[in-house]
Amino acid sequence: MRLSEPAPAKLNLALHVRGRRPDGRHELETLFAFCTDGDLLHVEPAAGISLNVNGPFAGALAGERDNLVVRAAEALAAKAGVAGGAALTLDKKLPVASGIGGGSADAAAALRLLTRLWSIDPNHAQAVAPALGADVPACLLSMTVRGSGAGDELRPIEDSTVSGSPVLLVNPLVPVSTGAVFARWDGIDRGPLDDWRTGRNDLETPARKIAPAIGDVLKWLAGQAGANLVRMSGSGATCFALFVSEEKRDHAAVSVPSDWWHLASFLR
Repeated sequence: MRLSEPAPAKLNLALHVRGRRPDGRHELETLFAFCTDGDLLHVEPAAGISLNVNGPFAGALAGERDNLVVRAAEALAAKAGVAGGAALTLDKKLPVASGIGGGSADAAAALRLLTRLWSIDPNHAQAVAPALGADVPACLLSMTVRGSGAGDELRPIEDSTVSGSPVLLVNPLVPVSTGAVFARWDGIDRGPLDDWRTGRNDLETPARKIAPAIGDVLKWLAGQAGANLVRMSGSGATCFALFVSEEKRDHAAVSVPSDWWHLASFLR
């Protein structure tokens, strides 16, 4: 028996950093949205828990000893009291350290997939998700939600303008450390998140100081016909543009510079 589960790419349509928390994390207001494309995770029954990684970005995870997918599997097994194992295979299609929740989405996919394989209560997955990372609870849902607190306090959002939107993701293939970006945030609260369309990403400025190529990507996207919203996602370096039509998005996609990664998709 082989089961598969998608790990959709995550976007922050807006991301407001409101302050630093006593626990060292940051107070956030964000709108999470998810693409119809991303990584893909497979599993087969096995005696123990193992992970094999293939795909275009597998090399970036080679030799990683603390993969979040394995941690998610081990945490779920411990929480649910599962004695069986799982042989997991990750098709790594998304760049790592790129602000689109690759690791978190993979971990969330593992929780959903193993809930099915082991026939356990989905509440166990919800219970272990927060300890795996601030984005994992949102990635577990993989639907449009508003995040507050450290990003893990979630409220579903009904917004008919989000689902089905053509989107183009572009990354200059420069990995960016989330911790390094947050460390460079200037500490200024620029106000709450009301409407995501008129919002912002407060991490863009510190991310561009670390990876100036982000500015090049944003400028390029803003110059594409039919792009009606251009922003950076998360802590970067992936940027995105929402387009007025699939045709306009596809026309831009074929023009992306060859040394940049891109993904033409839709919002779920």
